[in-house]
Amino acid sequence: MILERYLAFAWHLENRTPNSIWFIIGEQTGALMVGIRYGTVSITGNFRDNNEDNYFIDSLNKCFLVADGMGGQSAGEKASQLAIELIPKKLNQLLDFENSKTDQVITSIDQAVSHANAEIMALGELDPSCRSMGTTIVFVVQAGEKFYIGGVGDSRVYLLRNNTLHQLTTDHSLTQALVDAGTITPEEALTHRYKNVLYRYLGTKDGSAGTQARQLDPLAQDRILLCSDGVTDGIPDEKLQELLRQFDDPQQTAEEIVKTAQEGGSKDNITCIVLFID
Repeated sequence: MILERYLAFAWHLENRTPNSIWFIIGEQTGALMVGIRYGTVSITGNFRDNNEDNYFIDSLNKCFLVADGMGGQSAGEKASQLAIELIPKKLNQLLDFENSKTDQVITSIDQAVSHANAEIMALGELDPSCRSMGTTIVFVVQAGEKFYIGGVGDSRVYLLRNNTLHQLTTDHSLTQALVDAGTITPEEALTHRYKNVLYRYLGTKDGSAGTQARQLDPLAQDRILLCSDGVTDGIPDEKLQELLRQFDDPQQTAEEIVKTAQEGGSKDNITCIVLFID
């Protein structure tokens, strides 16, 4: 059995596509070999002069990030770029991706994000052109046999499992706080005047208050979406669910999601990473 697994693994390494990675799921799921394929798209959109979104995928597919900068001119772009550069670098210093336990992974993620937050704040104080800049961040980190998912701000991570869409992150926006308090309904939040106002993001002290990272056991046929709010500004969840299950290629899926968001009237930069678990 061990030889069969090794030969299968070697075959997949030889024949995998450029945007894929294979790993072994442990004994609790029958030691199944699972593949990750991904697609990415990031565009400026119809209403912005520059793209303040950024995304990152490391060479081993251990870390997937989407960041949505804010602050006007090029400041937002600098903030999101800092986030996607500093977080993976710090994670590599703090984290043993193969052997760390759940609490160690979550602590390392929070520390990496807090480090990026501090650097963004420091640059904002030193450089007048970067004052008040900030960025959201969402992530999927693969450590051992688990995925860890979370973020700060109103970028999102979704999971499509068994044809049902689940939002895995919580928006740190005033409208979400009002929904949680029962003051407004989720439907009212879609058009509320404060829907784009954040109370937590990187670039503020509250940006270091934790990422609410959650653990996910990946299953074959799972599909995961990381996106900036440019996607959700132009596509309702029902349409996202349809698009995520419609295509067999993650790059095509990412392209269709961004195209649909743009045609749906999104007024922001539009960025997504789509992961297919095979």
